Amino acid sequence: MANIKERLAKDGTKRFTCDIRLKGYPPQRATFKRKTDASKWVQDTESAIREGRHFKTTQGKKYTLADLINRYIKDVLPTKPKQQAVQKQQLEWWCDKLGVYVLAEITPALIVECRDELLAGQTIRNKQRTPATVVRYMAALSHAFTIAVNEWQWLDDTPMRKVKKPVESRGRVRFLDNDERAKLLAACKESPNKQLYICVVLALATGMRQGELMGLQWRDVDLKNGVAILHETKNGERRLVPITGFALELLRDYSKVKRIDTPLLFPSSIKPQQPIELKKSWNNAIKKAGIEGFNWHDLRHTFASYLAMDGATHSELADAMGHKSLTMVKRYAHLSNEHLSNVVASMNHKIFGGVA
Repeated sequence: MANIKERLAKDGTKRFTCDIRLKGYPPQRATFKRKTDASKWVQDTESAIREGRHFKTTQGKKYTLADLINRYIKDVLPTKPKQQAVQKQQLEWWCDKLGVYVLAEITPALIVECRDELLAGQTIRNKQRTPATVVRYMAALSHAFTIAVNEWQWLDDTPMRKVKKPVESRGRVRFLDNDERAKLLAACKESPNKQLYICVVLALATGMRQGELMGLQWRDVDLKNGVAILHETKNGERRLVPITGFALELLRDYSKVKRIDTPLLFPSSIKPQQPIELKKSWNNAIKKAGIEGFNWHDLRHTFASYLAMDGATHSELADAMGHKSLTMVKRYAHLSNEHLSNVVASMNHKIFGGVA
């Protein structure tokens, strides 16, 4: 039931106060200078209440973006331990820029301004912020808005839906050619750090990330069947990693002298409960081998590149590298052109045979 009352303001002009009372819903009130505006508000509001649209909008006028971000950091981020520190910093940046705005006033245009500011800005290391980094900032805010819409019912929809993400550059692919690989392995074998060589061999042979390799425990490695189980991976799922051939034989020999005061395969000599630090030894080996523009993670690119050149399909690459989708492995597609040509040639031969 709605009621519109006319009254005089202090300046002598007319005001029209609307009251809406519907059973089962909180009362609503608004004041207008014109009766036509009051009548329209009553009509629209009653309709929105009956259709379940009104009170979400009301919540959007009640809470600020700072309220949303603070609740998200408190309730949601603890469930994402691997991303917690980075996303907290990203969300606090958004809070600093737009935190004072109520949610109903956060428009795509406001977010676009901040997106462009991010793109034009620099990191704490005084380097130009990349489109990929800006996408991560936007993803953190987008998920916070999604939670506010779906679970907290603070908004009808997220303003992020209408904001275009910056175009990320294609992923870097740097892999070792045969000569570089031989030089690097020789340099690692001669390193004073006796664990460097086997770690590099395993990285090349399995495609494991450095963190995955350093986190391996002996209980997770089946030397008989040649497989390792990764419990902590980037995508949060367990992954089986085959270890075969030379790498497996090397690991079996290495297991004969394993330490008994730590479960880790590659423990620090000083703090056995922590993995070894390879940065200095790795940099020395790279320098000795005369290899430029190559970092540890490129060992993983090398593994994937070798698989692609050997004819592995996109799905096989994704499985081997632990990717949930094929998007990340498409960067290696150009390396399998010869394999693709063979597949096309085989299909053509089956269709046309010896037709001239």
